[in-house]
Amino acid sequence: MAPAVRGRVGNLPLELTSFVGRRREVTETRRLLSVSRLVTLTGIGGVGKTRLALRVAADSSRVFEDGVWLVELGELQEDVLLPAMVAAALGLREQSADHGLDSLAEYLADRRLLLVLDNCEHVLDAAAALADALMRRCPELRILATSREPLGIGGEASLRVPPLSVPDQDRRSPPRGLPRCDAVTLFAERACAVVPDFGLTEDNQVAVAGICQRLDGLPLPIELAAVRLRAMSAEQILDRLNDRYRLLTGGSRGAPSRQQTLRLCIDWSHELCTERERMLWGRMSVFAGGFELDAAEGICAGDLTPDDLLDVVAALVDRSILIREEAGAVVRYRLLETLREYGREKLQESGEYASMRRRHRDWYKQLASRAEAEWISSGQVEWIARLGREQPNLREAMEFCLTEPGEAEAGLRIANALYLFWLSRGLLGEGRHWLDLALDRQAGQPTAELVRALYAASMLAGNQGDIAAGASLLERAREVAEALDDASLRAIVTHGVGQLAIFSGDLRLAVACFEEVLDTFRADKNPLRRIATLLGLALACGLLGDAPRAVACQEEALAITESRGESAYRAYSLCTLGLALWQSDPRRATGLFEQGLRLSRAVDDLLGSAICVEALAWIAASDRRTRRAAVLLGAAQSLWRAVGSHGVVVPTLLGYHEESERQVRTALGERAFDAAVGQGTSLSFDDGVAYALDEQPQAAEPTAGAAPSLTRRERQVADLVAQGLTNKAIAEQLVIAARTVEGHVEHVLAKLGFTSRAQIAAWVVERTQVDGQPP
Repeated sequence: MAPAVRGRVGNLPLELTSFVGRRREVTETRRLLSVSRLVTLTGIGGVGKTRLALRVAADSSRVFEDGVWLVELGELQEDVLLPAMVAAALGLREQSADHGLDSLAEYLADRRLLLVLDNCEHVLDAAAALADALMRRCPELRILATSREPLGIGGEASLRVPPLSVPDQDRRSPPRGLPRCDAVTLFAERACAVVPDFGLTEDNQVAVAGICQRLDGLPLPIELAAVRLRAMSAEQILDRLNDRYRLLTGGSRGAPSRQQTLRLCIDWSHELCTERERMLWGRMSVFAGGFELDAAEGICAGDLTPDDLLDVVAALVDRSILIREEAGAVVRYRLLETLREYGREKLQESGEYASMRRRHRDWYKQLASRAEAEWISSGQVEWIARLGREQPNLREAMEFCLTEPGEAEAGLRIANALYLFWLSRGLLGEGRHWLDLALDRQAGQPTAELVRALYAASMLAGNQGDIAAGASLLERAREVAEALDDASLRAIVTHGVGQLAIFSGDLRLAVACFEEVLDTFRADKNPLRRIATLLGLALACGLLGDAPRAVACQEEALAITESRGESAYRAYSLCTLGLALWQSDPRRATGLFEQGLRLSRAVDDLLGSAICVEALAWIAASDRRTRRAAVLLGAAQSLWRAVGSHGVVVPTLLGYHEESERQVRTALGERAFDAAVGQGTSLSFDDGVAYALDEQPQAAEPTAGAAPSLTRRERQVADLVAQGLTNKAIAEQLVIAARTVEGHVEHVLAKLGFTSRAQIAAWVVERTQVDGQPP
């Protein structure tokens, strides 16, 4: 695995509201992180564990040179997907057949990084096992977790997050003294956001203090209460809380008081909603991870017109029931998990829960089917982005199909529609997971969906190098297709045999299979299988040395994709044509690879990008641009790892790679070669692509010219960095503080215009070669 992200500083969200109080907790958490490799913040829901963790993580970001990364586990339902979710948060793609935890541990093994695991309580055993395994194998890794209870493993330090401080009930404070209580400060700041002229006065201070006291200083209910100032005074809010508090306390003595208080706040917020708002709140609880307006219209509207629905959604946003978030050019909405659970209870009480889950499943099945039908079109980029945003809901729809009797066939349909998405985004492990579950639940009745699912599962297995599993799945698919006596299904199976033949290196069998089905797919109205067959045939013919046939197939595929404005397969067409021509016409091939790389970047396709960058390295090596070739080989290596591959696996292409690497290594020498490759592997996805396209030549390739004005100590530090020493090791050798070393490294990076230690190492090596001595 390797970074597939746009930058390497982390993924923490920006704070949209002020952070109030918690000075002691922030200080203590940072202290615990300095002495313990796992720190867990515990406490009840709504107490502010996540917000505290994010503030500590942001404050600690400078300490972790490989970034601070947030993994939100609130929507995770399948324990086995936890490593994949962590990998996705890190910006990785998992395509290897190896266990996800092993790949993740390998990636994190030598990185100084803080991982924030948020909301672990519902996957506590899996989170504990993951944390324990990673800490044993990744010595520089730190984990900051939030959970309603500790993970319970060795080496863990836990900190209970208390409520915010509240005014003393027995003492009346002057208005200027109240803000010193964090709960009051929080209420006042959130109140000003909704009523700009709000201020603490002699008239309202008792009511504000009472609100904070009655809510036990819990941030979530305090914020919800402050929103009510749009319609009520502080005194009225306190009166409602007093009434509801007494009623709730009398009804549930067994629950902890703070849970009663949080429940009170949600109950009360529900009462303040109109009937339509309550109805929509309950119905929207079927969504997982967020939703867009069209989904709400299709699933939740009922008798509401689109305009009425929009009004109710806006009202729920105003009431802080729904959270509005911008995702590119679209707006998404989500319920906090606590509010979602509450809404689900109300939906179950109404008797609508089962029907709404089915409507949710049906709508998302249609969404996935539309994406599949429109995949070869100018809307492909938007579909990839939309399906990416909707993954929690698609998983929820799949879960419904797998748990409800008689719904397995619908589950196969959804999985088949998502196959192209999983393939394009490198989510092969997740795709196989859902397909395996759906195939296990299917009653064994021979259907077209069953054949398609077996084919999809076999292709995902083949892309992971699991040829035996892929062949077994195709054999089952062949049996079902024969039982149905369907020629089109038999063609799909034959196409799959051809694809597996490429993965296993039997190129002549691949050509025979693709030729057998090409006319069938040419007659099919859906261009997808025709394009896939042409690309497979072109690759096999090109590797067998039949360049004219390969070019003809590529040009036919390009004609289809270009006319429809498609991106992903067009990129593969350009790349495969380049592979057929790069030795005979390297100039033309370079242009093809660069076009393909731009298209792959547009759809965030790491596999296509890896092939293009790799091939551009071969061309640079053949042109004797050896240092550029080495950097490109490093960038390609990073991309191969990101998609779970050890590198080029097709035998002929592997030969090109090995020959190019040998040429470059001989020309540069071992040390310079390793430094240049290291520079390439340190590049982020965007920077690596930009380097390959010559979009950032000055920043990406350090010069061996005149040395910048480094001080003597900075030159010493740079030379030790080039030797691979950590800051701690450099500090020990130079007998200075590690913090001082960190400052010197930052100064060197700034003066040289670099962003990574690998670039410093490459610069030192080049200056040594030019000047004969270290810089």
